Amino acid sequence: MSRILIIEDETALLRALADSFRFESYEVLTAEDGEAGLRLVRERKPDLVILDLMLPRMSGYEVCRKLRAEGIEIPILMLTARGEEADRVVGLDLGADDYVTKPFSVRELGARVRALLRRAGRLHTLPDSLHFGDVMVDFRSYVARKGERVLDLTRKEFQLLRILVARAPDAVTRDELLDEVWGQDCYPTTRTVDTHVANLRVKLADNAQEPRHLVTVHGVGYRWSP
Repeated sequence: MSRILIIEDETALLRALADSFRFESYEVLTAEDGEAGLRLVRERKPDLVILDLMLPRMSGYEVCRKLRAEGIEIPILMLTARGEEADRVVGLDLGADDYVTKPFSVRELGARVRALLRRAGRLHTLPDSLHFGDVMVDFRSYVARKGERVLDLTRKEFQLLRILVARAPDAVTRDELLDEVWGQDCYPTTRTVDTHVANLRVKLADNAQEPRHLVTVHGVGYRWSP
């Protein structure tokens, strides 16, 4: 049974969501402010967090930032009443995995929760680190180095590289990478994948004209070659 923590300060909505997920056979924990929610994550280790952005005592943004800074990688689905893209992007850049804008359908929220839990389950089969040449990548601590130099990889670049390494020597389609790395976000396109691969090639010094490691499979996507 998966354990879900819902951090939401609207009491009626919190109860409705808790009842709905319990009906679906989830174990449900609840908190009505950010500090209590953060404490429950540390103590009870839920499998997924549903996190409102506008919370008393500590905002959802700050809760998300603290969890990721502590290396806690459980899926975070943000709830927001704001419609501006900038607010959603800030949450995703802080480490949230997905978002739903209020008002939302409980069925849609449930579908997104199931998708995030499936993706989290697949993470257990992914490698913890990568070494090639003078490059070291630690996927758990999000640290990458080339020799003594620290590489400035984004969170999405770490995730994309990790999936390609896990699936090697098979090719991974752009659509699969979008689903695994970006989930159900509405704005990324397959060009987003291409841009991130191009940035990775530069940072890893993988010749963009004749890449050795991040290989393009024309008409399909990309594959990792050690």
